[in-house]
Amino acid sequence: MVVDNLDIELKKLKEEIMKMGRLLEEQIFKAVKSLVDKNVEMAHEVIDRDDIIDAMALEIENKCLQLIALKQPMARDLRFIGTALRIIVDMERMADHAEDICEITIRLYEQKYIKPLIDIPRMADIAEEMVRIAMKAYIDGDVNLAMSLVEMERQSDNLYEQVYRDLLLYMMQDAHNIPQASDLLLVAGHLERIADHATNLGEMVIYNVEGRRVDINVLAREEK
Repeated sequence: MVVDNLDIELKKLKEEIMKMGRLLEEQIFKAVKSLVDKNVEMAHEVIDRDDIIDAMALEIENKCLQLIALKQPMARDLRFIGTALRIIVDMERMADHAEDICEITIRLYEQKYIKPLIDIPRMADIAEEMVRIAMKAYIDGDVNLAMSLVEMERQSDNLYEQVYRDLLLYMMQDAHNIPQASDLLLVAGHLERIADHATNLGEMVIYNVEGRRVDINVLAREEK
């Protein structure tokens, strides 16, 4: 009966984590959309909803600690819960990066962009997909799915380098471009960090399932 009850509680925990993951994906999407569309109202919405992410993380943390204390899970169940305690930290930090992007959206609202925003939305698409894949890999315990993040991390890094080169050129061409170009470079940096946090989730999945440590960022650089 205890095992069955624990299974039910773990299922609820998975659902809460996936719910947090879906909201996180939406936060990332809306953060970049607010920047591209100059939608300050959406930017404020993302900033306001960051408190929801924080509350969800705290609730999941409390749930994990209660399960450990009251149910005394063993082996695989304990590893699953322990990993959950770690990934919600990365998820919360990803949400913070989305909030930071919105702060930049608000700051640049009255400015005409020095260049069309093409690669930054592409970086956002990759970051969202990496979060989605990492979350599914965690829920399913799928190492192969977690390893698929290697190629996506490589794509994210390549796009960041492209954005960096493009914006650096705009800075060199006209000093008046430097403030905005610096802000846009910060946006790309936030997206690159979101991708890095997603790889952290993937690495924890691999360790949780197979007990081996893999550095997805290193693998991504080796494949370049």
